[in-house]
Amino acid sequence: MQYGYIGLGHLGGHLAASLLKAGFPVTVHDIDRSLGHRHLALGAKWAESPRELADGCDAVLTCLPSPAVSRSVLAGPGGILEGLRPGGTWIEMSTLGRDDIMTLAALAAPRGISVLEAPVTGGVHRAATGDITILAGGEKDLFQLHRPALQAMGGEIFHMGPLGSASIIKVITNMLAFIHLVAAGEALMLAKRGGLDLAKAYHAIAASSGNSFVHETESQLILNGSYDIGFTMDLALKDLGFAMKFGQEFRVPLALASLTQQIFKQAQQTYGGDAWSTQVVKLLEDALKTDLRAPGFPAKLGEESV
Repeated sequence: MQYGYIGLGHLGGHLAASLLKAGFPVTVHDIDRSLGHRHLALGAKWAESPRELADGCDAVLTCLPSPAVSRSVLAGPGGILEGLRPGGTWIEMSTLGRDDIMTLAALAAPRGISVLEAPVTGGVHRAATGDITILAGGEKDLFQLHRPALQAMGGEIFHMGPLGSASIIKVITNMLAFIHLVAAGEALMLAKRGGLDLAKAYHAIAASSGNSFVHETESQLILNGSYDIGFTMDLALKDLGFAMKFGQEFRVPLALASLTQQIFKQAQQTYGGDAWSTQVVKLLEDALKTDLRAPGFPAKLGEESV
């Protein structure tokens, strides 16, 4: 089966590379051609447009920054739907709202195009190692058809149910991660101002009932001062916005998520939308004129800390 991959940024670039390393034939496209150099070196073909890419593929995967971009790439002039043949599949790996994926699927259906949603969670560093978690939504037979490709890109894979269900759980996991990130920053600041060694405090928390995936990963990037998570403030606020919409739709008060959203908005205004999401903790560091550096932490996730 010939796959196409559109969107070779921080996340999609790793996912497309994993497909190629697993031996799948892949055609790639991005508005920034330089992002495709490593994929061409791995044997990928290059397409000049989404339409050209789709014309030669059985299934097209996308990993894009916003619902507006996804809609343009799918259904705009020169888009996927102009090239993908009836019987083909569009696999959306971006984080969209449930209404977004349902609306776009309705545009694809009259053309005979099936849609599978497959957003990912776990961090860019896990995408780089092919171990990221994939959350799929759509017809079960369609999921099984493309399961080998999903397995090439990820570790644990969950089929959450019909189309739209993966969008809900993805937003939930991101909402939790942002809440945990703000909480981790406050915890580390308490440790620092309390006179504790931050490296020891990190490991004590990691071995405690207060541990979380976010602490184990993103706290390291705070302590080493890089903040380099490969995920921006703008993207964090997009996902928190989806969470708040779900809260209204499902009539669930989201007090913690709402407060977290406000903190991220302040960080966005202070550091810019392109700043790494982990820099939300800098608000506290700057306000207290106290940094959270700890000697001995690795420069990149995946390296063992001492």
